[in-house]
Amino acid sequence: MTSDLTSKICTACEGGTQPLDETAINDMLTKLTVAWDLVDNKKIRRTFQFADFVQSMDFVNKVAGIANAENHHPDIHILYNKVTLELSTHSVGGLSENDFILAAKIEQL
Repeated sequence: MTSDLTSKICTACEGGTQPLDETAINDMLTKLTVAWDLVDNKKIRRTFQFADFVQSMDFVNKVAGIANAENHHPDIHILYNKVTLELSTHSVGGLSENDFILAAKIEQL
């Protein structure tokens, strides 16, 4: 289901770009293969759990590679074997298609 998102690339949001509205956000959420939490209609969040710290850091490094390739960077919170990712587009003050593209690519890990 994420194939159409994973085939896209993140594009720079130019001045005046509006964040996605609630209807568009809900539509984009259905295109992801796993549940991401919607926070205040401004970001999506998901926590990943691993066996240990080393696996957590390996995952974070893979996410960093994808984020750099897309030039769209999540907020990353690490607590030993748990990694929480928060995606939003700061330049639009909410969510953009870029957040869902990146989420879909992260899901492939």
